[in-house]
Formats: sequence, structure tokens, C-alpha cells
Amino acid sequence: MSMRILSSCCKMSDILAEGVTIVEDINKRREPISSLEAIYLISPVEKSVHALINDFKDAAFTYKAAHIFFTDTCPDGLFAEIGRSRVAKVVKTLKEINVAFLPYESQVFSLDDPNSLYSFYSSKPNEGKEKMLETLAEQIATLCDTLKEYPAIRYRKGPEENARLADEVYQRLTAHKADNPSMGEGPDKARSQLLIVDRGFDPISPILHELTFQAMAYDLLDIKQDIYTYQSSGIGNSNDREVLLDEDDELWVQLRHMHIADVTKKVTELLRTFCQSKRMSTDNANMKDLSQMLKKMPQYQKELSMYSTHLHLAAACMKTFKASVDKLCEVEQDLAMGENEQGEPLKDAMKSIVPVLLDNEIEAYDKIRIILLYIFHKKKGIGEENLAKLIQHANIPSDSNIINNLQNLGCNLIAGGRNAGITLPECKKRTGSTYQLSRWVPIIKDIMENAIEDKLDRKQWPFISDPTPINTTQTAVSSARFGHWHKNKSPTEYRSGPRLIIFVIGGLSHSEMRSAYEVTQATDGKWEVLIGSSHILTPTSFLNDLKSLDQVPNPDC
Repeated sequence: MSMRILSSCCKMSDILAEGVTIVEDINKRREPISSLEAIYLISPVEKSVHALINDFKDAAFTYKAAHIFFTDTCPDGLFAEIGRSRVAKVVKTLKEINVAFLPYESQVFSLDDPNSLYSFYSSKPNEGKEKMLETLAEQIATLCDTLKEYPAIRYRKGPEENARLADEVYQRLTAHKADNPSMGEGPDKARSQLLIVDRGFDPISPILHELTFQAMAYDLLDIKQDIYTYQSSGIGNSNDREVLLDEDDELWVQLRHMHIADVTKKVTELLRTFCQSKRMSTDNANMKDLSQMLKKMPQYQKELSMYSTHLHLAAACMKTFKASVDKLCEVEQDLAMGENEQGEPLKDAMKSIVPVLLDNEIEAYDKIRIILLYIFHKKKGIGEENLAKLIQHANIPSDSNIINNLQNLGCNLIAGGRNAGITLPECKKRTGSTYQLSRWVPIIKDIMENAIEDKLDRKQWPFISDPTPINTTQTAVSSARFGHWHKNKSPTEYRSGPRLIIFVIGGLSHSEMRSAYEVTQATDGKWEVLIGSSHILTPTSFLNDLKSLDQVPNPDC
């Protein structure tokens, strides 16, 4: 976890520039360097603390001295062990820095726990659930501490885990506030809120085929740990290129939330502008031209490679879309919206899904996505016999447990089943032009807008404690902006307005991440919306998570 926190905040070159000579994993065998002092950035867990103690156990210490930084609160038992060990003689710094989360994007955080959906919703008894809840609560509290926020805490009423987690976070935030009284101070800070919501609240957004650039690429292409690999073609040769899709790539930040139909147009336009500014001639900004340009203008390799990457990425998305996805999107959107593109109610949903289920070229997971959307469209679930027929038509018996396991999240799939009477929230009617295949808006976006406008139903979204009365007294601006929080900021860049922080139990989809930016933008910067979860989902990883819910966990995982 510590290594991932470090990697998400700075590059190796940044660390080396600060005079650090080597970065190593505490749990791996290391050569002693007794002439140097060591900085330990570790999670306060038994394994890491024991590795630290072992470094100074023998007569010859591994390092000259120790500067210890814990990512969050160190339990008393482990702290006492350090005190009794020989580390106590050489420790020069010992701090809890309260950063037990990953800043994934400027407005998105992750708690780096991909097993979270299983921990919360498994059919098998989970003895570690209580401990896991406490850990999550502490991680969320460190996020608020880092942001200098002391928000009012609300949760979606219904699922027990929402109230439990909200209560745990409240207790930990109160403890952090006692240690750090400046938390939550500043103009308008009393309006900040933290909302806790469960994944079962909107099971539609994580399974729809999304056609905005980031969501589409992560759904359709094999992007692992944010790295996109593709073959770049030069003249007479081609080689594999690996590109990290993160916020250091300004073009990615500009394009990631755009609809795929606009992306290629935009990249080509930006490329033309770039070429004109460098007095390079280009008739047609395509891949062939780019490789020729690189040969003529090697000094612009970085910029031209960036354009090339995103043209590649968009072309790969469109290739997969045209091969298999385009015929699914209209059916999916109609089912999710309950109406066709003309706004007419869907009369015979079964008629539109049967051709998809019978099509042998369509993959099993895509059929499951369609079946789930059909069931959600029916509002009250469908009969078990009907479900068995759909599974038979689709020929997906080995994956059918995915559908049943979704009931563990509190979704009503089987008419008269264990979740009978539970309905999904209605989404807002929105006007304005949109692409026909992108009509669905994640329900969390409605919640964000209502929270900011103070229109959230207090019965449905109760507060853990009464919100602090709004204090209009002006105090010094103290809260640093979350995005690129490791980089130097001028005083004008520090954020003083209120924040809405949302935590989704069980995973977060890319379309929900996009909503946080859209709502922030719509407030003209008066509010900043941050959203996070235990991990980031793609439709495939979400279905894989669901598939595991009735299985015994692998002890090695």
C-alpha cells in the first residue's frame, strides 16, 4: 500500500532529486547500508513493523538510523513492540502522516482494496468484516484529515453496512479532529459533506457500455494498471509501446470525458494547431503523416507521440465498437432508460433482447449485462422460470451465478424473492442534446446535484450527527486541493470552498468518476466533488467480483 501511495503521488525522479539514493520494499531481502539513514514509509501492520524491528535486531544494524512514517494510526501493541526493540535507540523521526489512500486522479481516490465487494457481500460468513470496516473507516478519516475537512456525514438509509461504516468514520473523524483542531476550518467549510452509499444503489452504471473515452477504453481494451500497450508503426518497423494513462498526460486529461465521436476530431484539430504553431506542414493528420513528421522533427517526439497514442487508443476503441458493441448499445440504453430515443416507453423489451441472447458471436459477459438490464427494467424482478429461460437462450449456464449473486447487494432480481419490494431510485429527467447511445446518466450524479443544492431527502440520507450550523466568520484558508497534492502550489491554488466527498462501498465505475468532474464544473468552482471507493471497476471486473461472491476465497489472494 505504501509503495502504491508513493507511486500515485510522485515519480522516482522526484524522490531521487530529494537526495534519496535507493527505494526498496521492506518485505524483500535488502543489502545493509550502515553508512546511511533510512526513511521508512510503512503501513502500521504487523508484517511491516516486524520487518522494521528485524533491520536493527543484530549487532550490525542494517542502517545508521531510522525515520519512520506510518500511513495511518499505529496500534498501541505494535507501538509498544517498537519501544521494546533496539529500533528505539536509532529512531530519529516517528510520525503518523495519515495518508492511507491513493489519490487516483485529481478528484478520485481509491482505498486500494479490490477484494472489498467480497468482504461486504459474500454469501460465505466473513469473520474479518468488522476489522475490515474499521480499516476502511480509518482510511476515509485519513483522507478527510489530508484535505483538512471535517464534513457532516450522511449515508443511504437501508443497507446496514452504510450506517455501520458511517458511524465508524464519525468516531475516527472525531478522534482526528481532537488531534488536529484546524480540520474543517475555513470559509464555507461547515457545508462540506461526506456521503456513504452502497454499490447496490446503482447496479446499472457499472454494467452499461459507456462511449466516453476513458470508460470505453477501460471497458473494451486490455488496459492493466492504467498502462495501454500498442504497436507503434514507423517506416518499415513496428514495436510495442507502453503508455501510462494519467494526469501527467495533459491530452488525456482533456479527452478522457469526451464522447468517442468527438475524440478523434479533437485530437486531429489539436495536432493541426500544434503543427501550424511549429510551421510544420500537414495535409492530413493521420498515423502515416505522424511517423513522417517524427523523422523530420525529432525534437518534437514527445508531443507527436502523445497525439499518436490517443489516435491509436481512439481507433482501437472504435474498431472493437464496430465489430461487436454497436448492436448492443441501443438495446442497453433503451432498457436502462425504459424508453427509446424518441422518449416513447419501451413496449416489448423481450423482443429486443432475444436476438442478442441467441447471437453466438456475442460474448457471455455482454449477454449477462443485457439480461441484468432487462431485469432492472422490469422493476419488480422476473420469475425464476423466466430467468432460467433467458440463461438457456443465452447459453451461459456457467456464469449464471453472477446474476443470482447480485441479490447479495440488495438488488431485486427475482419476483417475490428475498429483496422483493426494493426498487432502484428513479433517475432525473434531463433535457438537452445528447448522443442517442449515451442517454443514461449515473444516479450518483443526481445525488451529487441534490446534495449541493441541499435537496437530499433527510429521511433517505440521514446525518450521523446534526450538521454544524453554517458559520459565516471568515477564517484563514487552510485546505489544500486534493489533485496533485504533492506538487508545489501558489497560495491562490489552495481550495477554500466546501467539498462533497462520496464513498461508494464495493467499487466505482468510470462514468461515476466523470460525474464528479461534471458537477464540480457546473458549480463554477464553488464546490468540489471528490468520489472514491475501495477500487475502480470496469464492467468485466465488476462481473468477476460478483461471480466470486458465492465462492470460498483463495487464501493466497
